[in-house]
Amino acid sequence: MTASTPPAPVLVLFRDDFRLSDNPALHAACASGQPVLCAFVQDDACMPQGVIGWWLGQAAAALADALSQQGGVLLTPHGETLPVVLDLAKAAGVSDVFWNRRYDPVGKERDTALKAALTERGVTVHSLSARLLHEPWTVRTGAGQPYRIFTAWWRAARELGEPGRPLPAPQEIRFAPVPRGFKKDLAPGALLTPALPDDATQAAQYWPCSEEQARTILEDFLDDTLAHYDTDRDRPDREGTSGLSPYLRAGLISARQIWQAARQAEARSGDHLNTEKFLSELGWRDFGWMQLFYEPDIPTRNLRSEFDQMPWENDAEAFTAWTEGRTGYPLVDAGMRELRATGTMHNRVRMVVASFLTKHLLTDWRKGERWFYERLVDADPALNAMNWQWCAGTGIDASPWFRIFNPVGQSEKFDPSGAYIRTWVPELAGLPDKLIHTPWKVDAALSRSLRFVPGKTYPHPIVDLKQARAIALERYRTLKKDDQTQN
Repeated sequence: MTASTPPAPVLVLFRDDFRLSDNPALHAACASGQPVLCAFVQDDACMPQGVIGWWLGQAAAALADALSQQGGVLLTPHGETLPVVLDLAKAAGVSDVFWNRRYDPVGKERDTALKAALTERGVTVHSLSARLLHEPWTVRTGAGQPYRIFTAWWRAARELGEPGRPLPAPQEIRFAPVPRGFKKDLAPGALLTPALPDDATQAAQYWPCSEEQARTILEDFLDDTLAHYDTDRDRPDREGTSGLSPYLRAGLISARQIWQAARQAEARSGDHLNTEKFLSELGWRDFGWMQLFYEPDIPTRNLRSEFDQMPWENDAEAFTAWTEGRTGYPLVDAGMRELRATGTMHNRVRMVVASFLTKHLLTDWRKGERWFYERLVDADPALNAMNWQWCAGTGIDASPWFRIFNPVGQSEKFDPSGAYIRTWVPELAGLPDKLIHTPWKVDAALSRSLRFVPGKTYPHPIVDLKQARAIALERYRTLKKDDQTQN
């Protein structure tokens, strides 16, 4: 290269990591000293629909705005990743391509093919670690195998020491000119963001989307909520959780940033108990991605094969009642209505509604997993599948089948005054605290005074809990017996 020859540009590909700070790919690209192109390829095979598709589109738009404030642009070409990136690299004359590593099956497959094609054309590829605290293959048993129990995995992960420190946002990004053939692909105009479902009326107001918003939510949580996390995280009637999962899902904030901020808060407060409980949730996230990495079909295959013969009922009317929040069980219905309206649901309630669907309604967990993935703003291919298999008892380190959440007992314990239920099932708002969990017990006199008619104002339960539990346990006993006979 002569003194008069400008340096070749480098390309940064963004995928589920829509942030400037603690972004290893962007950081390394800027450190190269070469001008930078930033792109998000809208590949239909990698872009989910539903609420999560809308949310990722919002995150890409937020990144485009952040780059604009730095004097640059985000390219958002639409098409299959490999030919689009090859065309862009050729048109811009890039020497290097940087991206943060993906671990899902489609992402891994596309990145492997893209790396080979770019390398063949003389372009250097840099694949960096940004999504997790630990790479999926780094925490292994003494025999070199993946862990199957979370507590053992977490203990081994902690023995590796603290995660690396998060990287600062680049002080300055030297942007490369956009190739002529790609000027039509500038965000936000070129973004193809899926629309929200018609009934997801509150998602946009619930989830303002930016990297700065993610940091604000984290700071507020550490200042106001972390001190009660161990007790309040199971209470849907309280602000007891961080609310960060959608921002983590879109990469508007990183796990390492959350970890470091929590450690700094612990140093100020000395609150080790609540900090450790909170950090273990980041560990659970890593554990889920480890499972998807080694079991890429976890969203569709029972990890415990004996459940392949499970005689699910799969009653279509019952499933519809569940999705619409019309089961007659207030906590279940509150959770499902919250999900429809906002794209989220409290974690304790997620477990209750999943247990109810799989064990009381005997519906295949995969139907619930798909419904959640279409509706959750934090829909994560690893965590969603792992959590559903945990609740259904079909996964590794899963809740045993005989652990069947009673939605009434859970409601009375974790929403004792019915505040959460009243928010999402307003037709029950006038009931006294004692009866809001069991509205079918409202007697005739109270019914007249409240103008509340069980079965009309609010539906009767679609299943008897005691009877359904007995049937579920008998199905599992038969399943185990048949599996032992075959083996």
